[in-house]
Amino acid sequence: MKLNKWLVYILFCIGSITYGQNTTKKIPLTDLIVSIEKQFNIKFSYAVEDVAAIKIVKPNTAFTLQETIDYLNSKTLLNFKALDSRYVTVSVLNKTISICGVVFDEKKSLLVGASILVKDIGRSTITDETGKFKLQNIPINAILTISYLGFESKQFEANELFSAQNNCKEILLPAKNEELNQVLINVFLTPGLQKYLDGSTVLNTKKFGILPGLIEPDILQSIQALPGVESSNESIANINVRGGTNDQNLILWDNIKMYHSGHFFGLISAYNPNLTEKVVVSKNGTSAEYSDGVSSTINMYTKDVISNKFSGGGGINLISADAFLEIPIARNLALHISGRRSITELFKSPTYTSYFERSFQDSEINADSDKNDTSSDFYFYDYTAKLLFDLNEKHQFRANIIGINNALDYSERLTANSNTSQSKTSNLSQKNIGYGGNWKAQWNPKLSSHFITYFSRYNIDAIDYRIETDQRLTEANEVLETGVKLNTYYKTNENLNFLVGYQFNETGMLNQTVVSNPSYSSTIKEVLRNHAVFSEAEFNKKNTYLRVGVRLNYFQKFAKFLVEPRINFRQKLSNEFALKLEGEFKNQSTTQIVDFEDDFLGVEKRRWVLVDNKDIPIAMSKQGSLGVEFNKNKLTIDLTGFIKKVNGITASNQGFYNNFQYKNAHGSYTAKGIEFLANKTAAKYSTWISYTFSVNNYEFETFNPSTFPNNADIRHSVSFGLNYDINKNLKASIGGIWRNGQPYTKPVDGDETVTNGNTTMVNYDSPNGSNLNNFMRLDASFSYNFNFTNAIKATLRAGIINITNEDNIINRYYKLDSNNTDNAIKVDNKSLGLTPNVSFRVNF
Repeated sequence: MKLNKWLVYILFCIGSITYGQNTTKKIPLTDLIVSIEKQFNIKFSYAVEDVAAIKIVKPNTAFTLQETIDYLNSKTLLNFKALDSRYVTVSVLNKTISICGVVFDEKKSLLVGASILVKDIGRSTITDETGKFKLQNIPINAILTISYLGFESKQFEANELFSAQNNCKEILLPAKNEELNQVLINVFLTPGLQKYLDGSTVLNTKKFGILPGLIEPDILQSIQALPGVESSNESIANINVRGGTNDQNLILWDNIKMYHSGHFFGLISAYNPNLTEKVVVSKNGTSAEYSDGVSSTINMYTKDVISNKFSGGGGINLISADAFLEIPIARNLALHISGRRSITELFKSPTYTSYFERSFQDSEINADSDKNDTSSDFYFYDYTAKLLFDLNEKHQFRANIIGINNALDYSERLTANSNTSQSKTSNLSQKNIGYGGNWKAQWNPKLSSHFITYFSRYNIDAIDYRIETDQRLTEANEVLETGVKLNTYYKTNENLNFLVGYQFNETGMLNQTVVSNPSYSSTIKEVLRNHAVFSEAEFNKKNTYLRVGVRLNYFQKFAKFLVEPRINFRQKLSNEFALKLEGEFKNQSTTQIVDFEDDFLGVEKRRWVLVDNKDIPIAMSKQGSLGVEFNKNKLTIDLTGFIKKVNGITASNQGFYNNFQYKNAHGSYTAKGIEFLANKTAAKYSTWISYTFSVNNYEFETFNPSTFPNNADIRHSVSFGLNYDINKNLKASIGGIWRNGQPYTKPVDGDETVTNGNTTMVNYDSPNGSNLNNFMRLDASFSYNFNFTNAIKATLRAGIINITNEDNIINRYYKLDSNNTDNAIKVDNKSLGLTPNVSFRVNF
């Protein structure tokens, strides 16, 4: 009996739930009108087109006629009015309405700057800092498209976004399925640094927190906190990734290949970080669409979204001043511009003095000249501009320009006696300018394409007039490169993407040297054309990420094919542990040679040259790495073993200071080691320590010995840091670097020089048989944010490099003693001493 009662009760509840669900179902208004007419024996007078598309929840059948009319008026944009007990008229209340919405992603994070476009009437807006938008006087049946870069667009009728209670509709935009490479770690070392599933490191400059010694989100400085990334001479123009040389890093700015990376000859990044939105750094397992850069790939992307809001900012530090603007021209057209210039002509700050001494310590600018009066004028600048045009939701066009310039004028006056004197002026100019354009097309939900074209020009020119010999030396190095790339993407489902593409590059290089007294001239021009086709598949589902690809390269001049497979695999083994495997074959057809005798005033010692497949072969790398990751409670531990072999290097591009300095040969280097990183983050702090152990050796078959340590063979390297949020607006960071000193070559004890005919040279011992003292540096920074108004925000930052003023030697070589050719003089290049810097920025 009790069982039957419970059964009846359960059935009653189910029936009630079913009935409740049915009452919330929307039905066509035309059907509801017919039902009401029968219920109350009345007639509605209306135009069919006014009600045909409207659906509504059926009102309570217990309502009176007036209650029913009131209900209809509250739930529609129509005016229901009873003329008498028999007739009810229906008319359109408003031809236009006000609408509002709040836009989220799938994780319920607000999407700030999402675009809202009203079709056919040319009205548009974007979401504000709360993810909200509002539009007034919008036609009832207007179609709105809501879109955000990297997310699927959605369309709505205006009446769907109207609410009689003035509540904004919540709108969720799902991520585009082709973006399978998801963020693995949101805060990596500091806010704004992220780690992706494929192992690449990403810097988001808008969210950048703070790192020791830095006052800007400079990616070329920031990545040196990562294991496996060093700068053996403390310069961003000489970043060594897993033992490679700087010219083995592929640098792209909005898909334009760049051949120059630094101001102040390597101490400051040449890329303004305030308009650069995202930077992706890959050490291994690179996508098949990229070639060159046998050591790493550094991709810089500027903001790519059109906003109807005028914004910008500016800043100044003890070296330079900069500004940027984002200018809306029309609803689908915008211009982004930026510029930066040194302020060293205005005053010589302690920062400038430290940088100047570091940059020119081993050049003619700082040469011993007791009898000479010297002066130098050095400045740099860079600029960017980007035009953004959205033809419609499916077609986007972008055009870019970037310019980088360093200039040095050096004057010297030689006094022969009290009555006569001579003067000379030498000049050095280093420039890189790039132009680019691209077209993104979404042909259908599954098929899209990206067409890229660019032109890059690099020049370094020097004129050096030598009073003592009445000799003028003119040097020039020029690179001209044109590139075209077409990527086609196809997604089969939400887990699997395919990429197929083609790339063409034409690279021309000129090297020129002209000498007067005695007269000598040399001009070498070379051109190389490369074609490539590539394809890859990317899969990401639950615990598995896999990207496999292959690239087929064809060198037209040599009629040579190279096949390059790529793999990037990550398997999550549990909630805490994951296994990762990366591998790639890559090639490089451009390189830099180092000429110590003919060296652009001693400031810049490198020239770009093209491979000839004989004396300078194509550099080819093979690299593999295997690692394990642990991630729990915001503690990340990463342990990776790697091996990399690069064939096709030459003695001339390694910058040897030993018996092989003037020899022509090509060989290889092999770097292998282990990288370790531990990073713990919390609400108020982030702390980390990284360690790299590696062994890096050259092999040149024609040399004796044939195997010896690489110039960048740094066996042990440690970096550490702590970021702490003192309060909401004040942040501090402290950290340091410790590593073994790099190798160098000593002269033979007791027999320091050797004479061959009329030539006397340093008689070197075993190549790279000694090491400099260990390098150690402690840095600190702090950052304070405050607002002038709700729209104008400011940041004050200060940083100190080498707080303890360590006397670090970063390079050592020997030269002949001009007073005694039996002796060799030791020359030490030193790192930056204590170097402070302060910046102040305002954004609006």
